[in-house]
Amino acid sequence: MVEYVEIVDRVRGTLLGGAIGDALGWPIEFRSLAQIREQHGDAGVTGFVPDYGPPQQVTDDTQMTLFTAEGLLRCPPGADIAPVMRRALLRWRHTQNAQAPGTAPDGWLSNHRFLYAVRAPGDTCLSGISRQSQGYVAPAPMGHPGPVNAHSKGCGTVMRSAPFGLVGSGPDAAFETAARCAQLTHGHPTGYLAAGAFGALVDRVMSGFDLRKALRETIIQVASMPRGTQTATALERALTLADTEPPTSEVVQQVGAGWIAEECLAIAVHCALRAETEGVRAALLLSVNHSGDSDSTGAVAGNLLGALHGLSGLPHEWAAAVEGRDVLIQIADDLVVNFVLRDHGRVAERHPLEYVT
Repeated sequence: MVEYVEIVDRVRGTLLGGAIGDALGWPIEFRSLAQIREQHGDAGVTGFVPDYGPPQQVTDDTQMTLFTAEGLLRCPPGADIAPVMRRALLRWRHTQNAQAPGTAPDGWLSNHRFLYAVRAPGDTCLSGISRQSQGYVAPAPMGHPGPVNAHSKGCGTVMRSAPFGLVGSGPDAAFETAARCAQLTHGHPTGYLAAGAFGALVDRVMSGFDLRKALRETIIQVASMPRGTQTATALERALTLADTEPPTSEVVQQVGAGWIAEECLAIAVHCALRAETEGVRAALLLSVNHSGDSDSTGAVAGNLLGALHGLSGLPHEWAAAVEGRDVLIQIADDLVVNFVLRDHGRVAERHPLEYVT
């Protein structure tokens, strides 16, 4: 049983860890490993890039994670989460089309100016939410192509899905809700099943499983799903390389580049496993120093490392420096109050329940 104080620390760590990884990777997102080393030295980035702060900028990865958490907070008990999450993602889309909060923002979260920054949001997320803006498009059954962007399995599904594992619903429900909500924007089964696997993995870690046990059970879970083989294989490869190869950027690139969902999740898992011997700081840096989608792999690795080690286990100076820190802490605490203490009344002013017909 995980104690209450530890739950608070881990939920805070999940959201702040994601923001740290996002901020570390954002300045080098579109650069090759050779370019990163040429600009930052043989070790690559070893901390936040000064030109991107203070506070250290976060991107759509952290923004969408926050709006995902808000969707969960505003979903009435027993209601279908997907239509409510659609509304939350539409609120995020509004931030990408407006320069600042208006006079009457919909909910507390939309009142924060840093969320209105446009920092290379994913085209598939934007097009998927644009499709949803025309009317709710319901998810397909598991294993079937979803009706929105049916051929896309971009990492925009995984990078926003950590909150599904923070609500204490159990790994089966965390998997299902994360996968269904991923279909709001991405219809390729691997894209949304990888999101489901991440939600279930975070749930297991939050319940007290060590990473290896949580990973083994998640691999079995996703492998049992129709079309789940690609995600299961990517996770197996991440584990094998962590156990057989040195902790280098070149090995991370054998796991993948992170632009697609199963590779983004696999890189995050691979780097979180490296923390067993190298430490959390080194694992976070490893998750971004590669030729790939550095902010997303950093964000997902940071989510997982934060769930494992808590905010207290993250580099303190990095956690203090990220953009939106106080908002991330508040949303984390609201998740605990709402889903652990089951007291929505204490968060209702910030997160009014959304009854969607």
